[in-house]
Amino acid sequence: MDQCGRPFAGLPSGRRRAGTDGSVSLRFTYDMLPSRVVFRSGALDELADETQRLGSRAMVISSPGQRHLAERCAELIGDGAVLVYPAAQMHTPADSVRAACSEADRVQADCCVAIGGGSTIGLAKAIAFERRLPILAVPTTYSGSEATSIWGYTENGVKHVARHAHVQPRTILYDPLLTLGLPPSVSGPSGVNAIAHCVEALYSESANPLVSIMAEEGIRALGRSLPKVVKEPRNVAARTDALYGAWLGGVVLGAVGMALHHKLCHVLGGAFNLPHAETHTVLLPHVAAFNTAAAPEALSRVAAALGVSNAAQGLFDLNLAIGAWVALKDIGMPESGIDRAVELATANPYYNPAPVHAQALRELLRNAWEGKRP
Repeated sequence: MDQCGRPFAGLPSGRRRAGTDGSVSLRFTYDMLPSRVVFRSGALDELADETQRLGSRAMVISSPGQRHLAERCAELIGDGAVLVYPAAQMHTPADSVRAACSEADRVQADCCVAIGGGSTIGLAKAIAFERRLPILAVPTTYSGSEATSIWGYTENGVKHVARHAHVQPRTILYDPLLTLGLPPSVSGPSGVNAIAHCVEALYSESANPLVSIMAEEGIRALGRSLPKVVKEPRNVAARTDALYGAWLGGVVLGAVGMALHHKLCHVLGGAFNLPHAETHTVLLPHVAAFNTAAAPEALSRVAAALGVSNAAQGLFDLNLAIGAWVALKDIGMPESGIDRAVELATANPYYNPAPVHAQALRELLRNAWEGKRP
């Protein structure tokens, strides 16, 4: 029980045992992930000092569209910024990793400063893995990648994902002011991406009480803030609340294993080059519905955090409220790709509370492709 007398419902049933006296015995493993976090409006002002903690020759990374932010970071760092590299791409193609590593070698970089979303931080992680360079991450979206040791790359239409301690950013600067210019059409799906981390953390095979509490709080913060962020993009309080929820989503993503939802997002992103956050947004209500019977306690906590009675329907309705896409067909998924996605997802499946069979998965993807309300 927690201090409010509620059971630690986020734990899978196999991790809780009832004693003969009615008590509950908890069993879990929790690896603490080390990162220094600076969270405040205006935190970017501390970039130079924080960079000096990691190295003296910083490679500043961004996507092409956020080059202006990378150049601003380089100005703040001063002589310690030896290269601005605005070449991060969605899904981190292997060729882009090789090119970036060559540039890091050329300028003899001893640390990376990554400013942007998941694509930018993903490229920095790939460099960190290959060259063992520490990362300072400055997230400008709600992806959560900055708080994890998860990294990956895409090659030949397949997204490869792994965990490694060397890619965990050493320092994270969370500055809500950097998210004010994030368009509502990007902010909403990015925030639902963070909610997806929290949802799957609640029924993760490696769930534990602390992570479950953080996951529920992350859903609560994002659920209440995203509609405000979309309606009032310059609302600093709402942006701060959303970034707080995104941080929690990143922490739980890094702390416990994920399940079917993340597997499907990796499959669809790698095979069909679908936009990452939008894929999370479309799929999440359908995976929640798929897992409801197998993980009722976890999904009831999702529903409670959203203030609704049904988690899957509440997630779908949140997508509508923020004006997000609700159908895979509308974000570039070909109908002919459903069978290919089923084949890839079942070939090397993740843990999932509900058994993953081809026919049931095909139905899930069909519903998501059409955009049906669960």
